[in-house]
Formats: sequence, structure tokens, C-alpha cells
Amino acid sequence: MPDDTPDPRTPPDPSTHFGFQTIPLWEKPARVREVFESVATRYDLMNDLMSAGLHRLWKEALVDWLAPRAGMRVLDVAGGTGDVALRILRRQPRAAVTVCDLTEGMLREGRARAARDGLDLTWVAGDAATLPFPDRSFDAYTIAFGIRNVAEPELALREAFRVLRRGGRLLVLEFSRVPPGLEAAYDAYSFGVIPAVGLAVTGDRASYQYLVESIRRFPDQETFLGMVEAAGFRGASFRNLSLGVACLHSGWKV
Repeated sequence: MPDDTPDPRTPPDPSTHFGFQTIPLWEKPARVREVFESVATRYDLMNDLMSAGLHRLWKEALVDWLAPRAGMRVLDVAGGTGDVALRILRRQPRAAVTVCDLTEGMLREGRARAARDGLDLTWVAGDAATLPFPDRSFDAYTIAFGIRNVAEPELALREAFRVLRRGGRLLVLEFSRVPPGLEAAYDAYSFGVIPAVGLAVTGDRASYQYLVESIRRFPDQETFLGMVEAAGFRGASFRNLSLGVACLHSGWKV
């Protein structure tokens, strides 16, 4: 009879989280792609409903801090439907903006949106952890509400550092931690309302349950600041938005 006892010399398969589940590391990109393929056509509408429109102010804050200039080469990762990229281009029409996203359905929505607005962007399918761009290709790297969906955020930050030129800027907009006194109300809304709205609007409760859980699994502001610094960025800092519901992190490649 074969011995099924694990060999202690064999390291276990690396794992990560998918919401509150623990899954093999290699499985997460496909699971994330499935989530966003499912919600792509209603993604922007759901952002408005979930945040009561606040996501628009948060993204404008990102563009304000970026202060795009003519000729700036910007890479917007996990840029999906182009919500951030189009804001950058409207603010500075002479910037060159590339959107990179894991999910073709999201890119399809973004291309259609840009065509309707008559704006010219570059659209590339790719993984934040293995970007399909040469070293030192961009002046700025932005990622909004995407890095928590990467299996290994540390790899995404290192890739950001690699593709930025010297003097380039990293800006990460992500959900974060609210003050302790607000946690109960925030949890009640997040877990009680958002998945139900997702079901009503997109027919998909599970994807929005994952999104809420993924927010709770993402590091707090100070911990993520340390990750930005560990990736090599200098002058790193963060700004809380809406009492920490969202947070902007910034860093420079010097």
C-alpha cells in the first residue's frame, strides 16, 4: 500500500488569499479574471452605486497628485474600463497613456468608452506581476483599486519600479482601513449591502462578496507604505481619503 505521508523535504505549494479563501498562488489570476469578466459591462455603474459616487472624487485626487504634463508617458495598470486613464488624458491631452489589464472584457469596455469620447489610448492585456513592457518605459505608473487583486502585490510593486524611468512616480489608489470607531458601520454596509446590490445590478453576488473580502485582507496604510519602500521607492507617503475608506500611496524612483 503506498505511503501518502507528505515528504517533509518537499516545500508546500505557495498559497495566497482570494477574499477569505486560501488558494494556490497560481490559481488567483484566473479567479480574478473570472470575477472581472463577469462584472465588466456593469463595472462602472457598480462603482457609482457602491461608493455613492465617491470613487470619482478619489480618482480625481489621484490625477491631482499626479499633475500630468505634456509628453508624460503614463502606465495605468489594472486600468480596465479606462476610468483613471481617461481622466488623465482629459486633464492633459498631450500625455501618452497606456492601459494594461488582465481581463479582456474590461479592456473591451474601455476601448468602446474611449472611442465614444474620441480619446486615443493604448490598450494592452497583461498581468501586473509580469508587465509586458521594457525597463524604464514610463514616467508614471498608476493603479486604482487593482493591486489588492494581484496574487503577490510585492511583485507588482517591483514591476512598477522596473518599468519606471529614474525620477518616475508611483501612485496607488486602494481601499484601506477606517478608524476603529467606524469599523462596525463600515462592515455592516460592506457585507450587508454591496453583495446584495451586486446581485441586483449584475446578477453576480459572489464577485462582490469577493471584492468586499479582498478589501479586508489588504494591508493597512502603514504596512503598505513599508511595502512600497521595500520595492525601492523613495519619498514614499500616503494620503487618506474619506477617513481611510480609500488611500493614495505615492513613491519615487530615484
